[in-house]
Amino acid sequence: MRIEQETKLDYKDVLIRPKRSTLRSRKQVDLRRTYRFRNSHQNWTGIPIMAANMDGVGTFQMAHTLSHLELFTCLAKQNTPKDWHNQFQADANFVAISVGTSDKEYRAAKEIIKSNNLKWICIDIANGYSEHFTDFVKMARKDFPNINIIAGNVVTADMTQELILAGADIVKVGIGPGSVCTTRIQTGIGYPQLSAVIECADAAHGLGGHIIADGGCTCPGDVAKAFAGGADFVMLGGMFAGHDEGGGEVISKWYRAAEVQMDSDYIARKQYEEKRFIQFYGMSSGTAMDKHSGGVADYRSSEGRTVEVPYRGPVENTVKDLLGGLRSTCTYVGAPSLKQLSKCTTFIRCTQQFNNIFVK
Repeated sequence: MRIEQETKLDYKDVLIRPKRSTLRSRKQVDLRRTYRFRNSHQNWTGIPIMAANMDGVGTFQMAHTLSHLELFTCLAKQNTPKDWHNQFQADANFVAISVGTSDKEYRAAKEIIKSNNLKWICIDIANGYSEHFTDFVKMARKDFPNINIIAGNVVTADMTQELILAGADIVKVGIGPGSVCTTRIQTGIGYPQLSAVIECADAAHGLGGHIIADGGCTCPGDVAKAFAGGADFVMLGGMFAGHDEGGGEVISKWYRAAEVQMDSDYIARKQYEEKRFIQFYGMSSGTAMDKHSGGVADYRSSEGRTVEVPYRGPVENTVKDLLGGLRSTCTYVGAPSLKQLSKCTTFIRCTQQFNNIFVK
């Protein structure tokens, strides 16, 4: 047993210090990035924000909408070849098929990749530290020498480098920071997300690789901090949940309003207001395992929670808000493009991010 004494940081622990800027408007900020990937030798251009491969987020409709906006979607693992044939309509440059490490899943994924001319695969398991996982990445690289491979999740520099050397182009970074993830509660395992991003990005970039900051973002400012910390892509689950494109049943609930209304006889009438929600859950939750695996196996426990998030309408409105915040971040530090944001960033430690006196 050993203890690392250095304090590690989450997004809530820092703010970005403003600097003098020559930018006159947010319109001048370019959020598009162009990457050339180390192992596939492919180029990609777009806005490097990803919808997570989760139920209610990584859907075909989400991919269709986000691809038109030049954002990326990792489709949920549970889609069958028939689902892909009937529903896939997005630009393949902005979509990844997700797969675990089972033989059955991989055989189905290979069929889908070939029949749909896909360019991306996301090899996704909760614990990216197993030797089997590294061997699986090597096999996928051998089978698909020119496809872009995402692999994760890990949170340390050594495993980031190992996965890149095994054939991954992009390593997914994050264990436990997600809004519906309970891994840290169930296992005690994790790593504060901002420090994980900074350290893994440094390791990946030294080899010509890239990383995704996966989880922990609660607002556009957190997304900006992830990019400022060196992330090449940022993956969002909770921030993209609750939209029309995610599907799911809209749940209506009625609440007594804070105010009452007087009728014509000046008698106070109770007022009620409708609020709408959509169910959202972690992919290691009991809800997900009941849906996809027939329940929680005897040898494991649930590592996710099930919540109801406010219904948010079309995802395009959320995207506009997110990208507007990101452009504003760049103007505050004098970065004319997203590419230059990390070079213009100085983080400062803080004890409070914002005044929450009126936040309910």
